[in-house]
Amino acid sequence: MRLALIGPRGSGKTALGRRLAPHLGCPFVDADEELQRRVGCSIADLFEREGEAGFRDRESALLAELLQQPRLVLSTGGGVVLRESNRQRLATLPCVIWLHAQPAVLWQRIQADPHSAASRPNLSGGGLAEVEQVVATRQPLYAAVATHQIDTTCLSTDEVLAAVLALLAKMPSAS
Repeated sequence: MRLALIGPRGSGKTALGRRLAPHLGCPFVDADEELQRRVGCSIADLFEREGEAGFRDRESALLAELLQQPRLVLSTGGGVVLRESNRQRLATLPCVIWLHAQPAVLWQRIQADPHSAASRPNLSGGGLAEVEQVVATRQPLYAAVATHQIDTTCLSTDEVLAAVLALLAKMPSAS
């Protein structure tokens, strides 16, 4: 089983991935957390030191490496789809689940998550308008690589997990 979770910040990728991986008997990797571990600083600090281009280079290299694993539940960074090469890599997976939610809900979740504010590049400077803009820009990119999508706006993590497990039970082998 190799599966990627894509979507904007606040859509529930990491929470779902942590819960889903044990059900599938696969390792879980949050790409943003793994990148922070490897570089020894937060993504926000990495953005400041190397700019977005430097961050995206590191993100792309990590994605290429992680997708070599034969079994994996991967939570990607929200902007991983911005690069065509990353979209091509993700498209090779049998299962790419796009988690999305209404921008107002994403904004509420981002504000409520102190870890996100401390470690991720600032999305709070532009408030809800910035979240709306990011979602609008990335939505067609997520759609281009997703094999499935789930609207998490009104769902708990348990409900999203149940939906994904039901979806996976209907798939042939997701290897």
